[in-house]
Amino acid sequence: MSLLLLLVGCGKTAAPEEDVEIRVAAASDLTRAFEEVAKAYEAKTGKKTKLTFGSTGLLSKQVLDGAPFDVFAAANVSFVDEVVQKGSCDGSTKALYARGRIVIYTKEGEAPKELGELASDGFKKIAIANPEHAPYGRAAKEALEAEGIYESVKPKLTFGENISQTLQFADSGNVDVAIVALSLAIGSPGRYTLIDDSLHKPLDQALVVCGRGSTAERGRGFAEFVSSPEGREIMRRYGFLLPGEKLSVAEE
Repeated sequence: MSLLLLLVGCGKTAAPEEDVEIRVAAASDLTRAFEEVAKAYEAKTGKKTKLTFGSTGLLSKQVLDGAPFDVFAAANVSFVDEVVQKGSCDGSTKALYARGRIVIYTKEGEAPKELGELASDGFKKIAIANPEHAPYGRAAKEALEAEGIYESVKPKLTFGENISQTLQFADSGNVDVAIVALSLAIGSPGRYTLIDDSLHKPLDQALVVCGRGSTAERGRGFAEFVSSPEGREIMRRYGFLLPGEKLSVAEE
């Protein structure tokens, strides 16, 4: 009788491992690519993924503060190095998944062919991601500085909280042009021009598995899928190329 009461008293049981969502914190430029990767991963393994997108700097702070993410995919490898150094994630799982590219994007008309055109009177409002915590915003600022026009365009700048919001500013018509990630420009309704990547520091993007035990195992499976041939095929379609790979999307 006491054994029966004990069994009844247990009440709720832990959810089966396969029912637990894999929690992924990912830079905003990964939104479209990772949504497709997650669908493919679930189709292959039956495992669901909960994706949280935002600026890399803010997401890294959440990881450092103990947010229960299984995978952290950053827009700049330096943020991965930081969470590893501070013991929040497993450095042995660190993997480069792309070298990012930035573009000049506009919803209406032709995109400027040269970055220097943004200094002209024809462009009143320009959006970039906040360079204080968004790697793509930092790259945009570096490119404008290298072109010698940052001070002249500074009064025109509107800062997005992350690179997705920056794209939205252009798509909504709130700005004339935006400097955004190639991965988000692909498939968007506007037109874009690639910015010479020699104008900014390399946007080496990496991911890392966080947590321990079964949590780490869940995250490791997703991380490995991103680097698998199937995962890489999806990533390349969105312009996420590893060094040495050729750009397979056409400039518009």
